[in-house]
Amino acid sequence: MKKLFLFLVVLSSFFSFSQEKKNDTIPFEDLKYREDQFYIGFTYNFINNKPEGISQQGFSGGFQLGFIRDLPINKKRTLALGIGLGYATNSYNQNLSIQENEGAISYGVLDNNVSGFSKNKLNVHVVEVPIQFRWRTSTTTSHKFWRVYAGVKLGYVFNSVVKYKGEIGDYKILNLKDIHKLQADLDISFGWNTWNFYLSYGLQPLLQNTAKLNGKTIDMATIKFGLMFYVF
Repeated sequence: MKKLFLFLVVLSSFFSFSQEKKNDTIPFEDLKYREDQFYIGFTYNFINNKPEGISQQGFSGGFQLGFIRDLPINKKRTLALGIGLGYATNSYNQNLSIQENEGAISYGVLDNNVSGFSKNKLNVHVVEVPIQFRWRTSTTTSHKFWRVYAGVKLGYVFNSVVKYKGEIGDYKILNLKDIHKLQADLDISFGWNTWNFYLSYGLQPLLQNTAKLNGKTIDMATIKFGLMFYVF
C-alpha cells in the first residue's frame, strides 16, 4: 500500500495540473496544443456474475472525476496517449447480506418478502490511474469534434462502507476486509462534442476469494455505463 501511495504522489507531481489555453492564432502543429485533460463522469453500475439468489435493488450509481495528461503522438495531434490521476465513488444496492460478528464476516441472501429491509448497499471510494489511447478529429479552433478514448483504469480502494437498514437494525461496516483493494477496468468513451458515452468492464471481482456464499466464492464483478464529460 505504501508503494502505491508513493507511486501516486510521484505521478501527481510529475503531471502538472494545468492546461495551456487554446488560441485561434496558434498553428495547428504547435507543440502546446492539447485536448480533454479534465473529466467528470456519471455511471449506472451493473453487477456481473451474481451468485444464485442475488439481485440488484434500486439504483446503483457512480461518480468519477480527474485529470489526464494529454500526450499527442502525431503531427496533427489527433492521436495521443493519456495518463492521469482521478477519484471515483461507486455504490452497489443489492440483496447480498454482509454482516460482521467479532471480526468475522458472513454472507447471505436477503429475501425482500421475508427480511424486510429498506437499504442494503456497498459503497467504495477509489483512487484511479487512467491510461488511454486517444483518437479525435479536433483542431485548435474548434471544440466540437468526434472522439474515441480507450484504455485501462487501475484503481486502489482506499475506503469501503456497507450500510444496512432493516428489521434486524441499522448498522455500518467500515473498510470491509474482503474487498479487493486493487482494481483494474477496461474502459472506453466515445461521442461528439459535449456528450460522450462511457463503458467500463471490471477485470477484477469486487470481493476476494475469502468471501463465500453457500461455500462458493462470490465472483461478482462490475460493468459500468453512463456519460463522460470533458472540460478544457
